[in-house]
Amino acid sequence: MITKLIEKKIEKIAARYPDRRSALLPAFHLVQRESGGFVGHDHLIAIAKIIGVPVSEAYGVQTYYTMFRREPVGKYHLQVDTNIPAMLAGAEEIVTHLEQALGIQVGQTTPDKKFTLSTVECLASCGTCPVIQVNDRYYESMTKERTDALLASLRRDKMPDMPVETHFHTECNVLLARRGLPNATDIDVYLETGGFQGLERALQMSPAEVIAEVKASNIRGRGGAGFPAGVKWGFLAKDTGKPIYLVCNADEGEPGTFKDRQIMQYDPHLLIEGIVISGYAIEASLGFIYIRGEFAWIANILERALEQARNKGFLGKNILGSGFDFDIVVHLGAGAYVCGEETALIESLEGKRGNPRLKPPFPAVIGLYGSPTIVNNVETLASIPFIVERGAKAFMEFGEANNFGPKIFGISGHVNRPGVYEYPLGTPLATLLDAAGGVVGQLKAVIVGGLSVPILTAQEAEGLVMSYDDCLKKGTMLGSGGIMVLNETASIPKVALRAIRFYAHESCGQCTPCRQGSRTISELLAGIVAGRGTRKDIDLVLKLCDSIKGTTLCPTGEAFAVPIEAMVTKFRSEFESLVS
Repeated sequence: MITKLIEKKIEKIAARYPDRRSALLPAFHLVQRESGGFVGHDHLIAIAKIIGVPVSEAYGVQTYYTMFRREPVGKYHLQVDTNIPAMLAGAEEIVTHLEQALGIQVGQTTPDKKFTLSTVECLASCGTCPVIQVNDRYYESMTKERTDALLASLRRDKMPDMPVETHFHTECNVLLARRGLPNATDIDVYLETGGFQGLERALQMSPAEVIAEVKASNIRGRGGAGFPAGVKWGFLAKDTGKPIYLVCNADEGEPGTFKDRQIMQYDPHLLIEGIVISGYAIEASLGFIYIRGEFAWIANILERALEQARNKGFLGKNILGSGFDFDIVVHLGAGAYVCGEETALIESLEGKRGNPRLKPPFPAVIGLYGSPTIVNNVETLASIPFIVERGAKAFMEFGEANNFGPKIFGISGHVNRPGVYEYPLGTPLATLLDAAGGVVGQLKAVIVGGLSVPILTAQEAEGLVMSYDDCLKKGTMLGSGGIMVLNETASIPKVALRAIRFYAHESCGQCTPCRQGSRTISELLAGIVAGRGTRKDIDLVLKLCDSIKGTTLCPTGEAFAVPIEAMVTKFRSEFESLVS
């Protein structure tokens, strides 16, 4: 049962939203955290009653998201990321080591109920893999020795501090300017280093003037699609009589991508300032940060920063005496890659299953709660303070025509210094790889924009410039800027199998080509990798990829059909060497 205290907490959460149904996911998170790591049927009934939704709908929401559990787990739930960056870093060996050390298999709990072992999808720790998430805490750069030390401490019921070395560098000093500063999450440090000057300037301008400045900068959305942010703002429906909402997409779930985490974890006030300026520009009074559920600890950093901003007058009522009211709600997702798509994110924020909507209408016309809504990525919004404070021309000094501004590139895989590197758009890939310490061994292939973009052979990657336009010319996409480097030891068939298993796991199931196609391709590739396949199976994989493209509500179908097709086509000889 749910205690009166928890019920009061749920009511307090519900009061933050224009529609109390939005509190459904936060309520599940709260009850799961307070009830031993799961939400049982009695809990489900009680939550549905408090929120005011049918039990069947609450059940549908609970069972959609992978983070909500209906059965108890051990006191310490060990979840190992096994996606491609982690696989390249040796995560499979860590899983085997944990199985041996704990005497259980993946999916099992030790007899004393102390440990449950699971494997999970990408945790956005691509530069610090292998990573083990223990309950809500990350333990990164794990070796067998560090894993043994972690287990020894947990057996003593102590969550240890295990510092990890991270690699980063900035050539632009915009998005990672405070990355190495002590106490950079504190508002006083942010103010001492020039923070909130962009907001002060914005409040001296009209909303239309702010939008014009952003349009003039030609900043393209950093979430993956590269659509001009200022143009997107201009699509907002006017004079509807409904409130306007701003949503920050912090659901960083694309394998190989870990850029947004850097901003939220190390410079949260930069994001907050960007959201407030953007909210002023589009004349919204409420914004949301939809952050992936695995980032609960980063959500705590954001909550603390938001409270500091309110106390200093940068958030809330009458901001800096301007008459502008604006506040921000942090909203935790719960493990659904598809919620990175803006309409699925909106559905989830409304307390529903994260199924993408049919477009049009687009969110700028009918979005959150049926109102005009802008959804922007973390990195996009974090760029806004610089544009407003320094001006569009200063922003355009970074990069090249149609590809302006700084960009965070997350580099993982077979490099000596995996990490995050802020460089202007249009920087050669070779320069970025040198910044990451160079390739370990001989370069075989590279995926430059997160898992959803076509792979490039080493030869194709020669001379590549990391811009939206040049990547397209090379037959791939810049995407999120998540660069995964593969050397001669990498098996492309195994990479392809791991990729399609991710998409089969993450498909929302709404569209048949995505739901069934991803599973069928997964089965075919599994047979090929195991030596049970035929050349006809390879042809069938390519045929399925071709037929799936362009047939789904959201980009997920395309997101696996395009890269799998590229892997099989460009490295077909590797696949053929495994079949009869």
